Amino acid sequence: MSMFRCQGGRYVATFAVDEVRVLRKVASEVVGLLTDGFDHTDPVVGRLFPDVYPDDTASTVEFRRYTEGDLKTAKIDQAGAILAALPDSAEAGGEVRLDAEAAEAWLRALNDARLAMGVRLDISDGTDLGEELDEAVAADPTSSRVFQLSVYAYLGYLQESLLNALID
Repeated sequence: MSMFRCQGGRYVATFAVDEVRVLRKVASEVVGLLTDGFDHTDPVVGRLFPDVYPDDTASTVEFRRYTEGDLKTAKIDQAGAILAALPDSAEAGGEVRLDAEAAEAWLRALNDARLAMGVRLDISDGTDLGEELDEAVAADPTSSRVFQLSVYAYLGYLQESLLNALID
């Protein structure tokens, strides 16, 4: 698994082919969710764009009117930062070198992807991911849930790795 490290003022990681494929897929799905699939009734959209005033619908709608477009554009750009930094071919692994601005965009995009996946996988603050993954493997090791939980865990690992590199 890739791990970010600080090297000459850049944040560097080397990704295997499968990691590049997963990251491209995840970032592309976030972009799709925020463009073609944008629907306020979708719980994932609700998680990424929570009601600012949960007890005041009119104020929430008014706030959204002024902020949602910019926030959505920022989230798309952040996912785009992942796509732009990855090796060009989904058939190739390679090194990613991020400046501080790109690293922060990656952190936000990884967070958005994890939030989205967490909603779809019904993961909450109290979920023990290791236990959840063990149960899914015991039920069917080839299930899509095992793969999705593994991707969710990988994104968390990558996010933590990048955050640690930024802090060091």
